[in-house]
Amino acid sequence: MTLTFLYSIEEIMIKDKVKGKRLVGLFLLGCLLFNFPILSLFNLKIIVFGIPLLYLYIFLIWFIFIVFIYLIVKFSKETTPQILK
Repeated sequence: MTLTFLYSIEEIMIKDKVKGKRLVGLFLLGCLLFNFPILSLFNLKIIVFGIPLLYLYIFLIWFIFIVFIYLIVKFSKETTPQILK
């Protein structure tokens, strides 16, 4: 009885490298967006829906990053080898 994989090992490694690069890029973007020069742009005395603009910016960007991480990890799970008999 011979087992055949749906994906080859090379395809899995390439897709995992792409996932890693996307996550590193997202991390670097987060470092940029949560750093001083960008945060100072939103440090104004403006209230949006009863929330200060700086807090709204921080939590909105944080939520967007969580969604992006979820999407990257979710769509990379399809690369796990499946055995065909």
